[in-house]
Parts: sequence; C-alpha cells; structure tokens
Amino acid sequence: MNNNRKIRKVFKSKPTLEGAGVHLKRAFGFSQPKQFDPFLLLDDFRNDRPVDFLAGFPWHPHRGIETITYVLRGTVEHGDSLGNRGVIAPGDVQWMTAGSGIIHQEMPKGDELGANSGFQLWANLPHSHKMMDPRYRGVLSGEIPLVERENGAQIRIVAGSIDGVEGPVQDIITDPQYLDISLLPQTSFQLDIPAGHTAFAYVIGGAATFCQEDDPYEYEMEGANWFDLERKPYLNSESLVLFTDGEAISATAGAEGARFLLISGQPIGEQVAWYGPIVMNTQEELRTAFQELQDGTFIKYKS
Repeated sequence: MNNNRKIRKVFKSKPTLEGAGVHLKRAFGFSQPKQFDPFLLLDDFRNDRPVDFLAGFPWHPHRGIETITYVLRGTVEHGDSLGNRGVIAPGDVQWMTAGSGIIHQEMPKGDELGANSGFQLWANLPHSHKMMDPRYRGVLSGEIPLVERENGAQIRIVAGSIDGVEGPVQDIITDPQYLDISLLPQTSFQLDIPAGHTAFAYVIGGAATFCQEDDPYEYEMEGANWFDLERKPYLNSESLVLFTDGEAISATAGAEGARFLLISGQPIGEQVAWYGPIVMNTQEELRTAFQELQDGTFIKYKS
C-alpha cells in the first residue's frame, strides 16, 4: 500500500450528560466540525448503571443530519414522526436520515445484568439534501455481513465494502464506511480508504497502535494528561484516532487484542450552522427551523 495515512490527532472521550440525564462519553462533537467533516458527533453510551441511562432521550427534533445508532448490549426502544416504532437490539443499527425534519425518541433499556451500551454517530447532510424527505433504515444484526481474514481479523460491515463484501446501508450521499473491527492479540490490519475522505478509529476494546506510529509523542493528544510521563504507545478503549489524508490505514493489536470502529466519509466542505439537534448552513436557516418548531410547521413529511 502506498501513501499510508498517519495519525493527525488523538482524542480521549469526555463524560457528558444528554437527553433527560443520560451519562455518556463524547468522543468528539460541536467544536470540531471541520476536522471531522462530514461527521459531527460520536457518543459512546456504554453504561452498566440503569439509573444513569433509563431517563433516555424523550421526543426531540432533528433536521439536516443523519443519526446512526449501533447497539451492543441491552436495547433501545424508539419511535418517530414517520410512524416507525420498534426496538434496536444488540448488534442492530438504526440509520435515520432526518432531512427536512423528524421528531423521535430513543429510550435505552438494560440487559439481564442491567447494562446498556452502544454508539451514536451524527453525519451531516450537504445543502442539496438538507430538506430531503426523512427516511428510516432499521438494520438487524443478521443483515450485517461479517468478513474474517486469514489472520483472524473480524470485520462487521455496516456501510461501505471490504474484500468485495458490501454492507447493508447504501446510497448515502457522503459515501460512508462504517466498520466494527476485532483483532487477535499482536495481529495487524490494513485497509484502503479513498484519498480525500475523512477517516477515524474509535477504540472500544483492548488496545492498538495505528499507522505504525508507536511513539505517542509524535502526535497531538486532546484530553490526555500532559504531565503523565508514562504515555504508552498503545491506545486503549475510549481513544479516538483522527487520521491524515492518504490511501490506507493500518492497525496492530496489543497483547489482549483490540476492537475499534473505523469510520470514513467524503467531506462536504460547506459552512455549518449548528444548534442542538439541528444542523443547517446559515444562522437564518437555523432561525427558520426553530420558528417552525414553535409554529407547529416543522414536520414537512409524514408517511
């Protein structure tokens, strides 16, 4: 592989409260839209205390974005203004395109041990698609293909393709790739990613090094303790790696193996006007959206 990507920056996810009082970790969001374009936010809602998540995310609006929810443990009950109702179970994905506007709720429930875990990614829509009809795609765990390589690497493909196998979510304007990758101890992984696409990895288990960069002082870290002289080469759970441009990325697992989400997409390159759950291109468009919420004219489409 030529022109391999390097590590641009490493982020440590930060505790935050969202919804009606859900405790989660935010890997990135709000202050970094240009760095992660076309992605806006990634939340890690892994939690084993029901009191910290059962209040959930009651009815709220979205416009101008897509929300992608991936559940690992427990369930998430959902409903929306399109009339969709259901449960996102372990291994399932909900890919919701808000477009011109949708109102929905997401209510997490614990498993038999009281744990609930998963991730929500927000992806921006270009101006040409901000006011498209909203749509909902529920992807069951069994619909997500699993590719296994000779060295034992396992890759679940939500969107995009790998080794000639395509994921179930297709026809997305920013050409995203969403992979859940598990590596055996001390094994490596390489993947071509289109040059020009934004790409990042979020470690959710074990530890790994990326792009053959095993000196943690070679790249900038946000959220780490700058006075910690014991910075280690392996990046562990809740570390997010943003890559430079290039044609490929690589990763090597530590002694306990590694699991990470690998996400990439084509940047939009447009102005971002963002307030809460609504992302438009201008402040005037934001004002219009919130005025329509007050006036009861926010929803443009109903199935």
